[in-house]
Amino acid sequence: MSTKQNSTNYPALYTLITVFFFWGFIAAGNNIFIPFCKSYFSLDQFQSQLVDFAFYTAYYIGALLLFALGNASGKDVVGKWGYKKSIVYGLLFSALGAGAMIVAVEANLYAGMLVGLFIVALGFSLQQTAANPFAILLGDPKTGASRVNLGGGINSLGTTIGPIIVALALFGSAKTISDDKIKSLGLDKVVLLYIGVGLLFIAAAALFYFSKKVPTGIANEPIEKANKALRTLVVMTILLAVMFTPVFNSYKSPEAKKIETLEYDLSVAQTPKAIGKLKDLTGDQIASHKLEIEKKQAELTVLKKDIEQFRMYWLTGALLVVIGGLLFSYTAAQKKAEGWGAMQYPQLVLGMLAIFTYVGVEVAIGSNLGELLKLEEFGSLQSSDIAPYVSMYWGSLMIGRWAGAISAFSLQGTKKIIALVIVPLIAFGIILGINIVSGKDMKPLYYYIVCVVLQIAAFFWSKDKPARTLMIFGTFGIAAMLIGLMSSGTVAIYAFLSGGLACSIMWPAIFSLSIIGLGKYTSQGSAFLVMMILGGGIIPPLQGKLSDIIGIHQSYIVAVVCFAYLTLFAILVKGILKKQNIDVDAIEVEGSH
Repeated sequence: MSTKQNSTNYPALYTLITVFFFWGFIAAGNNIFIPFCKSYFSLDQFQSQLVDFAFYTAYYIGALLLFALGNASGKDVVGKWGYKKSIVYGLLFSALGAGAMIVAVEANLYAGMLVGLFIVALGFSLQQTAANPFAILLGDPKTGASRVNLGGGINSLGTTIGPIIVALALFGSAKTISDDKIKSLGLDKVVLLYIGVGLLFIAAAALFYFSKKVPTGIANEPIEKANKALRTLVVMTILLAVMFTPVFNSYKSPEAKKIETLEYDLSVAQTPKAIGKLKDLTGDQIASHKLEIEKKQAELTVLKKDIEQFRMYWLTGALLVVIGGLLFSYTAAQKKAEGWGAMQYPQLVLGMLAIFTYVGVEVAIGSNLGELLKLEEFGSLQSSDIAPYVSMYWGSLMIGRWAGAISAFSLQGTKKIIALVIVPLIAFGIILGINIVSGKDMKPLYYYIVCVVLQIAAFFWSKDKPARTLMIFGTFGIAAMLIGLMSSGTVAIYAFLSGGLACSIMWPAIFSLSIIGLGKYTSQGSAFLVMMILGGGIIPPLQGKLSDIIGIHQSYIVAVVCFAYLTLFAILVKGILKKQNIDVDAIEVEGSH
């Protein structure tokens, strides 16, 4: 191959990384949209988390459909279409989702907005399936990881900017808008936001389609069939639908309507007008009235407890479907590998569960952050005030990913040490700067630099070894979440935000450990891992429902359990790969989310 053939196609690469930005922008922007929708549509925490459910479930459904089509035809569907055309299709599909979102906002329909987000993310699923291998194709394969990491850095920039732009669209430039006034806000700026996003999707699609410098990226690679794996995933999908259906239906049940009536009656009883009327009643009438209120309160408490437990059982069932399905695949494939494809490798199946857990905890921490910050002990912030914190949380992932990308530039000795210290600090400064320029008060977050310094130390300790890195950052995540659970105020806020620092390098570490040794099944294994972005659609609603029962602060115990599994995965996979005579420490960390 000539030098010209090996040189990076920069025009095509710069065009490609625009889609990485879109993924981050929309995903992180949802974290502002969630508390807004909760107040605007009078939702509970679980219902507000359906934004994540719709968005991340679409990734899973999209990846599963592509796998099913490929399994049936024996050809990689995305490769057959060509990476260029696949990204164009994905962008146009996302533009269609933006259109659906605009219609739903105009009609004031929350369910319609969820459908719109689902369609946007379905397009993202196709884009993501094509974008990573396409980035590697645009130059020397040896430098492919650096191009993917560049895309990851741009993705993280999108996650930092997204919350700020969405907050401006929802709340305007006002300093603070109390949550009880959110219902009176117009959604015209949301319409403008999605008109802009939709037009950008179409513009990017046109740029790809008409650019002569972007190659077609056709790859007619045969697909290794995995009928048993496909069948298991389809059964899991059906069972997940079965588990979520009773939860959704419970919001329209007679019990739910009774709860709504009781809450209305009790709220009316607390109005100044109702309290004023008590003056005209006799002592016996007042006692009778109080007794009636107490009865209604007691009935409401019992009804809410029963219905919330009912919902929690079914949501736990959904989680067990995923865990059970993957463990079944793990054990069945060990007995007879035929028909399981990539799932015959234990590192891949455990890695699928790790990606599920990682995406779930990454999204859940950010999505529930807005509700947490409303608590008195966390500052009693309004939904319009949380953008800097959400931006810093997702920016924490950018800090880690930029630091993680340093290894792709072959720096050695002092230069690498300096870069590992300076790059995270520069990223932190950029996050502060972007927020300050947009008019946000970042003084409460200045001392978060202490957490960034701790992450820098963790990077030095991890020594670019994926299993070691995952173990250290998993432990970092456990410690941060426990500190957050056992404290309040600034210390707890910093601890929970540090979850972003812990998550920042997990995708490439898990990805590398999961697909090593898969041989001809590597591409299929990658597709299975992308499917497990499903965790972002299951774990946040589960934490949301748990918060409806035990409180938003205590619900962060979910994050502790997730980080614990990720640490355990690092330990287990090291042993598995050792048995396969694979040197874990020689694995290069690649991949981006």
